[in-house]
Amino acid sequence: MQIEGWRYYVYAAIPTTAPHMPVDLTPVEDGRIWSVDDRKPLLVRYTSDFDCGYETNWWYVIKDTPFDLSALKAKRRYEITKGIKNFEVRQIVPQEYAETLYEVAYASYQQYPAAYRPRIDRDEYVQSVQDWVDCQCYGAFDRETGELCGYALLYPDGKYMDFRVMKTVPASERKGINAALTYGILEACNDFLATGGYLCDGSRNINHETAFQDYLEKYFGFRKAYCKLHIRYKGIMGLAIKCAYPFRNALRRLDGIGVIHLVNGLLKMEEMTAKREKKDE
Repeated sequence: MQIEGWRYYVYAAIPTTAPHMPVDLTPVEDGRIWSVDDRKPLLVRYTSDFDCGYETNWWYVIKDTPFDLSALKAKRRYEITKGIKNFEVRQIVPQEYAETLYEVAYASYQQYPAAYRPRIDRDEYVQSVQDWVDCQCYGAFDRETGELCGYALLYPDGKYMDFRVMKTVPASERKGINAALTYGILEACNDFLATGGYLCDGSRNINHETAFQDYLEKYFGFRKAYCKLHIRYKGIMGLAIKCAYPFRNALRRLDGIGVIHLVNGLLKMEEMTAKREKKDE
């Protein structure tokens, strides 16, 4: 069943509320959370004390100030202007590009390690695009060919804008598509940022660590908004994690195995919460 304020994501129930808003834990306390979106999560993950002002083991990567390209160092400014010269970025109606969006997503996923590379079905993906009605979709078009080579999805929610998805064709990356797409989005959102809003590229990523969030910080002035991570497990899942915890270093050597990779992600989060709880004592 659907539970307001929560959704299912990779074996976990996670909040849909903005990071700065308090999480409604009622479904967790009364047990309804263990059946969300007609799925059976194994754990609940949520955060508290958003942008607490001191360093923790968990964070969101956010942009809460307008972007000024002229303020960058020459080398970084060059990388962005190269992308702008090669790609035109504009807001699009995704339903008009459903087939092409699938091709971009499929090409993008081929860069993922095989252990956790998503599998997408063309027909299901194209149909799902029809439901992209609550988002802003930005496309990056090659200025020479006119081809759509990348897209990003932003979900607005008051003072918060969820920078949830960004997919690009790998062959376009050398031409600066990621820089062009990010710049185009920030240009469109500068007034929003100037009036107290913030963009969020998501929380720290455990299962699929990339350099993209570091890139956003280095080139576009995003920053870490530190917070506290909380995890609750279903039934014996908590006991299983505690039993596996002493062997976490050995399991990391087997990380290429799909199931082990997911377990290692849980153990890494467990290690973070354990260190925080010890520090808070």
